Amino acid sequence: MLVGPKYKICKRLGASVFEKCQTAKFQLAEARAPRRTRPKRGGNSDFGAQLLEKQKARFTYGLTESQFSRYAHEAMEKRGSQSSSSLLVRLESRLDNVVYRAGLVKTRRAARQLVSHGHITVNGRRMTVPSHCVAVGDVIAVRPESRTSPLFINRAEQMAEQKTPAWMQFEEGGLSLKITSAPVLSETEVPFNAAVIIQFYSR
Repeated sequence: MLVGPKYKICKRLGASVFEKCQTAKFQLAEARAPRRTRPKRGGNSDFGAQLLEKQKARFTYGLTESQFSRYAHEAMEKRGSQSSSSLLVRLESRLDNVVYRAGLVKTRRAARQLVSHGHITVNGRRMTVPSHCVAVGDVIAVRPESRTSPLFINRAEQMAEQKTPAWMQFEEGGLSLKITSAPVLSETEVPFNAAVIIQFYSR
């Protein structure tokens, strides 16, 4: 997905939408930048706030508008408060996101490339579709032929330093994992409000 200048998008939506912006250099540049005097487009309307949250989520996961819209409408089939949690589960269940959350690579974009290039298997079968939805019980692993790559040489040491998601169980020195439950996230783990996004698509 082509997203344009990432720093410009981060200034509008927040640094958390791209890993590239989560650096001391970006924060220093933001601190030195003059304060905006003009109100942001959309003002303080409910629509503007909902649109902002939707854009934050879309850029965080690197999705096109049509992809994200489809996920949101699928989630809305579950009425009430379950819609927002269903949206989060669907986003987190994407294979590229699982690879990213597992710490195999440092960005979701890199995770998408890793999957697209055939380095990942799901239940023993090579998978090249980043949007593939994993399920409880699935085993996601680095393909045996890819394990000699420099990307994974120090995987065991990296495992000792990273925070392991509670819904994953790692094996083989971190080169394989099993999904033990549906993804569970705290409010601090995502830079957007899923309930507000559901309101946007409910208009």
